[in-house]
Amino acid sequence: MAKVVTLEEFQAHTTRDSLYVLVHEKVYDVTKFIDEHPGGDEVILSEAGKDATDAFEDVGHSDEARELLPGMLVGELDKESLLKLSSPKPAPIPAVHDAVEKG
Repeated sequence: MAKVVTLEEFQAHTTRDSLYVLVHEKVYDVTKFIDEHPGGDEVILSEAGKDATDAFEDVGHSDEARELLPGMLVGELDKESLLKLSSPKPAPIPAVHDAVEKG
């Protein structure tokens, strides 16, 4: 049975020294891979503490990259945490001057 990772545990690993990323509801420890990442370390670090699935898929990672994932697997993010991460952020409230028509 896969380990269940809490949001608190997942978000405790957001630095270069200990970095977890979330891809397809699974938590991966990519700490040892940061320096080898072809896109540079900033790309991975920018996904720390959030769901990196879209970023991972948008880049179109190779089969070779996908084959590395099982060796970095920590576990699955618990369902409640998934909901918190995927909840849409509230839309910003427009400033009053944006609503005033220019005449």
